Amino acid sequence: MLASRFRKILFSLAVLATTAVFVTPSQAVPAFARQTGKACASCHFQHYPALNDYGRDFKASGFVDMGKQGTVKGTKDNELSIPEMLNASVFLKVRHQQSNGSDLPDTPTTASGQWQAPDEFALLLGGRVAPNIGFLIEAQLIDGAAPTLAGFKMPMIYNVAGKKAGIIPFTTDALGVAYGFELLNTGAVRNVRVAEHRNETSAQQYIGTATGAVGAAFVVSDASWFVNFSRWAPNHIEGLAGVSLSSNYFRAAYMPAIGDWDVGIGGQMWSGGSNGANTNAWALDAQMQGMFMSRPIGLYLTHANAEAPKAGETNLFNTAPNAKTATTIMLEYGIIPNKATLQLAYRSADNGKKVDSGDNAVTFGGTYQLAQNVQLQLQHSNRTKAGNNGRYEGSSKPGDALTTFMLSAGF
Repeated sequence: MLASRFRKILFSLAVLATTAVFVTPSQAVPAFARQTGKACASCHFQHYPALNDYGRDFKASGFVDMGKQGTVKGTKDNELSIPEMLNASVFLKVRHQQSNGSDLPDTPTTASGQWQAPDEFALLLGGRVAPNIGFLIEAQLIDGAAPTLAGFKMPMIYNVAGKKAGIIPFTTDALGVAYGFELLNTGAVRNVRVAEHRNETSAQQYIGTATGAVGAAFVVSDASWFVNFSRWAPNHIEGLAGVSLSSNYFRAAYMPAIGDWDVGIGGQMWSGGSNGANTNAWALDAQMQGMFMSRPIGLYLTHANAEAPKAGETNLFNTAPNAKTATTIMLEYGIIPNKATLQLAYRSADNGKKVDSGDNAVTFGGTYQLAQNVQLQLQHSNRTKAGNNGRYEGSSKPGDALTTFMLSAGF
């Protein structure tokens, strides 16, 4: 049975790899690269979406930095200063996923092997609105059941006493309140992480912080630290009329350069809510990015805790009777710098349930860049202590292993 499953995976990988060879990336340049005139690798460490120090600075500045692209200006710079072209890009993900459970009749899941083609297909618009104002819009183009507008933010960032400070109104359908402003690569926000298996490699993602969110982030930053306080609600497009921003989010991180190492350490806290629906959780995270034996290496550590709901109340991040916790460590080593990496991660977790609460996982895999903006990723996870309450899809016989092979591209 194992040999049969292995042959299916190999066949799927071969088909997807063959498809990927015919991607023509020579003209594939994402929106922000168009605006700045810089290669994608200028902003990313090893591969996208992980940010390096330049990428953090561009994001913290509100997406307004310009390159060779011309601008349309008014008589004064503060009256009008926009790029000559509206910068756009397309992002897509095609995945094959295989778990080792068993399907119920007529209920296909990853246990049968799933082609998710595409898993994601989005149109992104973004860049400069004015010298101190930028924007980012994500429109999802494939899911008729979801809102067309997947996400929007408009950073308004100003130089105040040598620091960058401002406000960022935002909304997202599934990235969580951290979408408003985040600079680390630990999965503190869902779409900035180094591995596709987010729940196995990021404690914040394991406890379920990737929700719908609308609100405003108040931020202050410089090259070595940032602080984000947000007022928000777990809503998106639907139900926005009269929504109360009654939840709080606080994020702080210190990002020193220690020798040749790019280091970050921070914490997050979610609190507040209304009508007994609360958002109570906290997290700590750290990262180190640098060179080891002439090769790039990244180390990512996270710990998160979603409190058990109090009597008569609910916690958006935890419906179990006990605290939901996770600790993860992930190592990514560049075996071919800026081209190929190997990944290894471990998660120790407790799902908060009264029985079968252990939910540890081991993940290994890697990435390969066909181009700076075209990536292949292979990952395999085994959940080593998960009872029937916490395993992968497959209702008849829950599985404890998941393999993902993915092609992603932005252009």
